[in-house]
Formats: sequence, structure tokens, C-alpha cells
Amino acid sequence: MKKLVLLFLVWLGCGVNAFSQSDPVLLRVNGDAVTRSEFEYSFHKNNSMAMLEKRTPEEFLDLYIDYKLKVSAARSAGMDTTQSFKEELASYRRFLAKSYLTDTAAEEEQARKLYDDMKNSVSVSQVQVMHIFKYLPQNASAAAIRNASSKMDSIYRLLRNNSAADFSQYVAQYSDDKNKFWVSWLQMPEEFEKVAFALNKNEFSEPFFSPQGIHIVKVLDSKSIPPFREMRGELIRRLTNRYKTASISDPVVVKLKKEYQFVSYEENVSELMRQGQTDRVLFKIGEKSYSGQDFLLFSKNHPRELNLQYHDFVVKSLLDYEDERLEQKYPDFKYLMMEYRDGILISEISNREVWGEPLDDEAELEEFFRAHKKDYYWATPKFRGIVVMSQQKKPLKLIKKAIKKRDFDEWETSLKEKLTPEQLLNVQYELGLFASGENKYVDYFIFKKEKDVPLGPFPYVNVWGEKIKGPEKYEDMRGPVMFDYQLFLEQEWVKKLRSKGKVEINQEVLKTVNNH
Repeated sequence: MKKLVLLFLVWLGCGVNAFSQSDPVLLRVNGDAVTRSEFEYSFHKNNSMAMLEKRTPEEFLDLYIDYKLKVSAARSAGMDTTQSFKEELASYRRFLAKSYLTDTAAEEEQARKLYDDMKNSVSVSQVQVMHIFKYLPQNASAAAIRNASSKMDSIYRLLRNNSAADFSQYVAQYSDDKNKFWVSWLQMPEEFEKVAFALNKNEFSEPFFSPQGIHIVKVLDSKSIPPFREMRGELIRRLTNRYKTASISDPVVVKLKKEYQFVSYEENVSELMRQGQTDRVLFKIGEKSYSGQDFLLFSKNHPRELNLQYHDFVVKSLLDYEDERLEQKYPDFKYLMMEYRDGILISEISNREVWGEPLDDEAELEEFFRAHKKDYYWATPKFRGIVVMSQQKKPLKLIKKAIKKRDFDEWETSLKEKLTPEQLLNVQYELGLFASGENKYVDYFIFKKEKDVPLGPFPYVNVWGEKIKGPEKYEDMRGPVMFDYQLFLEQEWVKKLRSKGKVEINQEVLKTVNNH
């Protein structure tokens, strides 16, 4: 049901590609303003759907007010403050923003280039490795680096000079990471991948540095490269994860630099490259300045070579700056976000008021059926009862006795009490409401159709129950009754919202919808 509401909200929203300089408020619902452009956007989307009845602005306004009253009710109930709501909305925004922040053609090109590089260089997509590894923090002293490097050089000489040496024993004795693991392209730092994918099976490397420390890597196994169509999605995901959409968004980045008048302070950037840190302003995007301290925070979570880190920092800053302004720049983006937000809220409040617990109330459903019984009927009679098939005659007699003078709802419990577990194993039965053509034995015994001779291990058959002309309780028409009851609850709820809510319509602005 929630998906249906979200789909409906997509209907309620493609259109208005330009805004007039003046965007007056068309209505207020419990104090929340709705502008003319917002209403027009939803109106045009609704009327563009072929399956929906075309409405005038005045006709659509009535539905739109109900929609906004439900949103208001959900907010009043605090449903827009829950963690689950915030997470779902944020997830959708990330998904929607991606198309505004990436160049899909460049994305495809980068994925294809990476795939070709993999095939041309090593012809494998993954390598299994173990490594002798010494961790070095980003701020390790020169003495600590020299000491670690000297130890790893000694270990490497031992391995190289002893062809019978067991690499795994050296890992167990000297490494800070004693596990073997599979490495995919763009999964590990570039320095690590460059070495690991250049090795053949059972070869080990010379000591080398990565942002995490110093390594000697040995390749244990490898996996061949599957076709591009199988890897495309994964390659794009890895590119995105490594570069945070940087490399695959270069055309977008160039546009953003120009649009937001990007200014780089080259002297300060040079100081950062020489010293590894600076407190000075590195660049400006619009009116916002980004300093060496901002870069420091970024670099702690994005270990790479310094120049690559800085490139990623610039690109991410530009994309973040643009991301913060998507609602302001793109009306379609703003309204899609509003629709999705309102859709979540309406789903939650409707589940409480109409779809959830109210539809689980058996007594209320039965009462509704009784009050509207004349609206429910069948074209032909049906049979309510039980069909029993048995290997022997005796269980049939026991079942007949068990259900005699009992309400139909008690029949199954009664026969299970009357028959022993062994007897139940020799019996098959079916209880329910049967129309003509739904059960061959009911057709023969009740509807007097041609006999279908019982076959197999259950040759003894009997049927008990009664033929009824129309539904006698709501279970006999469960689907239609639940549907009608839901509509009834919806109507009553909307009446309540209308009576308690405050709706103000600017009739003069309404006259200008699609006419300004």
C-alpha cells in the first residue's frame, strides 16, 4: 500500500519548467503555505497521466487539500521527526542527487577504461594475497619510518635468499595483519593494487609503502575477468567509492568551477604540498572559503597520496556545495523531494488511521458487513461445508458425529478432538466456501454435476454443510468488505481532518493557475 501511495505522489507531480518572477501563495493548510507553482507542478503531473481522469484546477484542488491535510496530520503526530523517516528521506535524496552530480557518459567511459586496463595489464579481476605488514600512522616520525623500513628490508632479504622459506610463517611472526584476503580493483589503495596485480601467482613483492604502512605482498591465487556487462555496475560503484564521484564527474566539476567562480590560492596550495599542512585558505567556492584545517579533516578519512587527496578534496567540496543548492536551482528536484517526503508521511499516517490496525479489527469488519449486507451478493449459490476423503468408512462416521450440532467455525477443532492421531493420518479434508466448479466432490454431491469417481488411497468420500444463496458473514466476502471498509474509514478520516483543519484559499490566485 505504501508503494501505491508513493506512486500516486509521483503522479501528483512533471512539469513546470519555469517559474514566474512572482510566485504567490495559493492556499494555506493548517498554516503551511502552498505556492501557485507548487500546485501547478502537481496539477500538470496528475493530468499528464493517461489512466487518470483529467480535472480542472478547481476539481484537482479539492483532492490536493485532502492530500495536504493528511501530511499536516502526520507532522502533528511527529512522524517527520523519527529516525527511520529521516534515514529513508536522506537515502532517497542521495539517489536523486546522483543524476545531478554525475556525468553518466563520463561514468560509462571511465568504467570501460578501467575494464580495458584490467584486461590489458593483468587479465585478472581479483587476487588473493597475504602480506607482511607494519602499520604506520599518517603522522609517523621519520625515525619510525626508517626503523620500519629497515626491518622490512631485512625480512625481504631473508625471504629472497631462502627459496624454501614459508611466507606464511613470516606473516605469522612479523605482520600486523595475519589474514589472507581477496583484493579487487579499486578496493585497496592504489599503491597496494599496483604491486599486487603486477605479481604472478606465488610471487612476492619488494617492500613498498601505502597510506596505511609498509608491506611485502604475496599472491596466492587469482580470478579471471568476467565480461564487461557483468562487471559494469560493480566497476561504477568502485569508482564512485574511491573517488567520491570525483574522476567520473570531471565535466560536472568544470561546469561548477565556472558557475561558482572557483578561486585557487596557489601559494597556499604550494605550502600544503611542501609541508603537508597549512592553516591558510586554499580556495573559495562562491563566498565560502576552504582552509588547510578543512583539508586536514578530509584527509584523515581519505588516505591517498597528498596531491591525489587534494584533488579529491577540491572535487568533493564543489559537489557538496552544489548538493546543498539543488533544491534552490532545480524546481523538479525540489518538488520530487517534497513528494517523496509527503509520501512517506501519508503512508505512515494512513497505516495508523486506515490500513493497519483498523483492518485487523474483526468485530468492526463484521459490524460493517451487517450494516451493508444488502450490498453483497453472489450471482449463484455457494456451498459452505467440509469435504472428507478417507481410507476407511469409520472416520467418516466419527467426523459426522463430531460436527453435529456444532457451529461451522468449530468443526475443525471438533473433528481433531474426536479422531485419534492415527485416524487423522488416514483422512484428508477441506473446509470452506465452494462455488460450482471449485471442488469435484461438492460439484457431484451438492451441485449435482457428473460424478468424478474417487481414485487413489482415499476412496471413501462424504460432504457435509449447506448451500447458501448469499454471504452470511464478512468472511464470505472478505476482499470486497475490507476494500469497502477501508474506503469508509478513509472518507470518515478526511471528514474529520476537514472539520478540524484550517484551509485558506486565495481565489484570485486560483484564477491565474495556468494563466499567467
